[in-house]
Order: sequence, then structure tokens, then C-alpha cells
Amino acid sequence: MERFELHENGLNLVFEVTDEREIKFLHFSACPFEKSTLDSADGITGFRLAEVMVSGLDRPGERHGTKYVRTAPGYRLKYQDRKDYRNESGRKLEIWMTDEPTGLSVCSHLQFYDGIAMVRSWTVLENRGVEPLGVEYVSSFALTGIEKDGLMDPDEKLEVGIPYNAWQKELLWSRYTMDELGMSVSQPHETRRSSQTISVENTGNWSTKQHLPMGFLKNKEMNTMLFWQIEHNGSWYWEISDEDGHLYLQLSGPTEHQSHWWKNLKPGECFTSVPVSIGSVYGDIDEAGAQLTLYRRRIRRKNRDNETLSVIFNDYMNCLWGDPTTEKEIPLIDKAHEAGCEYFCVDCGWYSDGFWWDGVGEWLPSDKRFPGGLREVMDYIRSKGMIPGVWLELEVMGIRCPKADRVPDDWYFMRHGKKVYDRSRYQLDFRNPEVIAHADEVIDRLVRDYGVGYIKMDYNIEPGIGTEINADSAGDGLLGHNRAYLAWLDRVFARYPELIIENCSSGGLRMDYAMLSRYSIQSTSDQEDYVRYATIAANAPMALTPEQAAIWSYPLTEGDREEVIFNMVNVLLLRIHQSGHLVNISEERSELVKEAIAYYKEIRRDIRQALPFWPLGLSKYRDPWVSMGLRTEKKDYIAVWRRNSQGERVTIPVHHRRGQELTVKCGYPQEGNCRFAWNKESGELTVELPERISARLFECR
Repeated sequence: MERFELHENGLNLVFEVTDEREIKFLHFSACPFEKSTLDSADGITGFRLAEVMVSGLDRPGERHGTKYVRTAPGYRLKYQDRKDYRNESGRKLEIWMTDEPTGLSVCSHLQFYDGIAMVRSWTVLENRGVEPLGVEYVSSFALTGIEKDGLMDPDEKLEVGIPYNAWQKELLWSRYTMDELGMSVSQPHETRRSSQTISVENTGNWSTKQHLPMGFLKNKEMNTMLFWQIEHNGSWYWEISDEDGHLYLQLSGPTEHQSHWWKNLKPGECFTSVPVSIGSVYGDIDEAGAQLTLYRRRIRRKNRDNETLSVIFNDYMNCLWGDPTTEKEIPLIDKAHEAGCEYFCVDCGWYSDGFWWDGVGEWLPSDKRFPGGLREVMDYIRSKGMIPGVWLELEVMGIRCPKADRVPDDWYFMRHGKKVYDRSRYQLDFRNPEVIAHADEVIDRLVRDYGVGYIKMDYNIEPGIGTEINADSAGDGLLGHNRAYLAWLDRVFARYPELIIENCSSGGLRMDYAMLSRYSIQSTSDQEDYVRYATIAANAPMALTPEQAAIWSYPLTEGDREEVIFNMVNVLLLRIHQSGHLVNISEERSELVKEAIAYYKEIRRDIRQALPFWPLGLSKYRDPWVSMGLRTEKKDYIAVWRRNSQGERVTIPVHHRRGQELTVKCGYPQEGNCRFAWNKESGELTVELPERISARLFECR
């Protein structure tokens, strides 16, 4: 037997190679390893480093149901070798295993990042045998014993955090006990094995239409957080369940059972699973959110936008609502310039004379909407010192698009011999070189002929499980498309490194770090109620970096002072997507917009390097008070929202500043008309907001 340990960036990992040449993953935690925690009757029967399921092989054991434990040949993989070295990111561990009867080689990759308590993990399969292998499941990360730190019963000490995400109600986290999720202990600990799972999944191309590909496990006894994200723009799956007296966590991309994915791995072929990332810290969401933010900044594409945090005006929300014309745009461009915006994006509708939903696909400007041509509007934007942008939905083609019937069926997702469409659009297949050429022609034309420097890349359909063309399964076709789309994006940014492309999918329905490691900015929602939007704004930094989180601000035409301030506080610690019909609001309220944007330009250098914290916890949509902060070494920014609270006072705990002398001011608006006080001993900021719907941003030095 051989046991080896890694201690890196506050993480403790322990592996064991048994006398039978099995590789066991015994420990991954901020806590040190305690051997006594594994003294169960079954010892370390499970604790497999990787689970792999291949068609036609028997699975031993009892009561596994559809759980991905004791997979075959996963359960019989033998340790072969390992490589432990450093690269430009940090330490890298690669562990090779093999299944001798099939000739399947499995390599688990663990990439560390210097100074960050997170690991990126993925699995590579290689068929070194003589027969094809039908792969039904492969884990990207598998960890058994997630309950073992501490002495308390898992039902008492563990909480699972699940992030719900849906159209206009994004970024909503809930915490559950094991009992509330059906995983309470119902038999002696050492024989604990059931058919129950805590499972969260996505099937389809809207990667976050129901949940974010994230989660966390809080150990209240040890005060630790285990947290994870799956970095994929299609189907994915994670589960927590029990095996041989222990709880386990497994993360993966698509599966056969959940998402119709099956891969026929031929001799000599390799398959790489989707990447995932996992971290562990002492503390709670503030500490986990900090590590996630550092990690996300490390893995994303280097780009100017996330350094400058430019202010964007978009003409859609509470403004033109997809009905742009030259006549409407010119006064809006003037007002956006006066407000201090730096980009101006013409949203949907610019390519059609009238109803445009089912006719999209050629992306040619409407002469009726723009009698002098779209270039006239783009040039006018540039004449005002702003960079022009347009809306696109490039992955689809409307069923009434003139080009739709002129191209062959293999341009589209196909199932059962029929084109796949949803909401009157066909789904284009980016594995097809002709589709890539079509997409490139549109991008090149917009940049070359119209001077476009910003693209709002929207996506408003869900084509389901995938496509059967040139694929081993529908899910295999979808995975191939997902990866081809990412590769296409990489080539676009290589050609146009200064081009900003916003990731939008009916708001935030593809808020994943396969996309966000490329895109510099992400639409968070289509939420039309600015009061509810405070929850989305406050929770956004748990899902993505603050400098990538685009939040709408849309002052109402018939609003008041507090409504404008609330709208602007929503955006000031993240990315400004300014909208609202600025032409139609009063001068006093226009000045509040200008003041907010000017203040944002003063503080945005801090935002790009700050770490988030949540003094009142992650927000729910009905919370009467909401707060989110960003902290730097010597300064904090704290947003406070009041939403119909009966009382006008709230106490904001700022624990990391306890004992420090702070100078607090209302950063926005300067005429705050509110009271606030800092208590050094308790580390609390007390705020009084007199209006039932109101918000303020405080600066603490």
C-alpha cells in the first residue's frame, strides 16, 4: 500500500494505492486529513477517483439504482502511474488507471492555481483495446467521504446549496438539510446505501435554464464550505448520494440516462470530459465567493473590456423594446452620450421591416427602419465618441428566413429525420463548416462594413437533447456542437481581440464558465421589475465576476427620484447596461443618471480587482432588505436596498472590518438624505433609509 498527500493553496488531498492496485481518493478539504474518519465497517470500499460506465458490462453491488457508483469498468480500474509537476498556472497532478479486460485507459487531471483554493478537474479516456466501447457516463470529478470531517451526524451538520435559475428569476440560492432533500440516515452508518440521490442537471443547449451548474456543501460543525462549478455550455449533471456508509459528490457533463449522451469510443480514440472546478475553504459564502472570483479571473480570456469596464447603453429595456429606427435612435444616442455612456448597442429588430421573430438569419439591415442605412446610425454613434453595437442571434435561423430553405438539412439539428426547431427558429449546427462560414461572414460584415465594436449575442430557443446527424447519439451531437461553438468563438476573438461580445440567452440562461471564460460580459436577466432586480444584482457575484455581470438600469418615464437611484444602485458594483427612455425623463432624474455613471467611472478600477461579500446573506426575492459589498485592501463598497420594509433601519454586519476605524460616506447619491453610523467594536454599519422603496451605495475607507 502507498499513500501520498498534496497540500496546495490551503487544500489538503490524500490518495492511496492499495495492494490490489486500486487508486483511492480519500480526502479533499480545507480540513486536515483524519484517518479515524474512515474507520467504518467497509473502510474505503468506494472512494474511487473516477467512475466510468461502458455498455454491456455488469455492475456489482446492491441498491445503486441509477446512481453512478460501482460503475463498470469504473470499479475495476487499476492504478498505473502518476505525474506531479508545475506549469504556468500552478501544480498539476495526472493519475493514470487502466481496465485490462477492455483496454480502456483513464487519466484524471487535477490542475491547481497558485494562491487559489480551487482545482480544475477533468478525465480523459483512451480506448487501447481492440473493440469499440460504448461510454454511457464518465465523471469529471468524484469524491467520497464528503461528510466525514467532524463528529456530528451528517443530518445535523450538512447543508446543501442549490442555485435555481430561470427566465426573469435568475440567481436564486436555497439551502437544504440532508433530510429536506431525502438523504437523511435511515440505516446503520456503516451499511448506508440507498437508491436516493440529490441530483441537479441540465439537458439541452440552454445550460442554465433551471439551475446554475454550481453547488456547495456547508459543514456547520467544521465551518467549512465545499463548492463547485461545471464549466460546460450544454448538458451537465451532478449528484450527491451514499455508498458503503459515506456520502459522495460526483460532477460530470452529459450522461446517457439524463441527457441522451452515448459515445462509441473506437480503438485508438480518446474522449475528454467537460472540465469542472472544486474548492474548499473555512467559512461560508463570502470565503467561497472570493475564491470563485479569483479563479474565474484566472481562467478567462485576457481582454481589455474586463480592465476598462466600459459603460454600455442598450436601447431595449423600458425603451424601444425591439423597434429601432433612425428617427428614434438619434435623440437616444445624444442622451446616452450626455449621460456618459461609452458604447451604444442597437438591440433587436434592426434587420426587419416589421415583425422579425421568425425571419431572422440573414442579418441584413432594414432600409425601412434606416432610410439612410444602418451605417448612418453607426457613424453617428462614433461621432459622439461612443462605439456602436448591434444585437444578434447567430445560432438560429427563423423558419421564414429567405435563406432557411436554400441550405441543406445538415446545417440544422436533426432528429428522427426532421429539422429541430423551437419558437419558430431552427438550430444551426456549428460542427458544419458551411455554418461556420455563414457565421463568420455575418461577423466580418458587421465589423468591416458598419464599424461594429460590440455585439449582443442572444439565444432564445431550447433545441433539446441534440442532433442525430454525424453523431453516436443525440447528446453526442449536442456536445460536439457545444465544443464547436466555443472553438468558433476563440477564432472570432483571435481575429478581433478588441471586439466585445456579450453573452445573452434570454437574459441569463447560459451563465456558465465555458462561455464566460471567453465572453467578457454576461447578461444577467430580462427582469422588468427594477425592485426585484436588486436580488439578481446582489447575488450575481456568486455566479460570475463583478466585472462580467451586466445589470440593466432603466429609469421609468413616469418615475421619481428614489426610483432612479434604486435603478442606478442596482448597477454600480457590477457592469452598467444603461437603458430606459432617457429622452423622456426629467432633467433632475437625468442628472442622477449622469452622477451615477460619473461615480462608476471613479470606482471601476476597484471593481475589477475587488472581492464580493454578502452582509445579509444571499438574497431572496421577497427579502425586505438586501445588501452586497465589494472589498479591496483598504476600501469597501456596500450597496443597501430597502424593499417595503416596515422599519427604516437595518444593521449591516461587516465582520472583516471589525475593530477598524472606518470613514463612511454615501457614495451615491451624494445628496443621500439618509443616516448611517459605523460601530467599530461590533463591526456593524447601521443604515436608515426613510423611503419604503429606496437604495444607497456606501463607501467605507
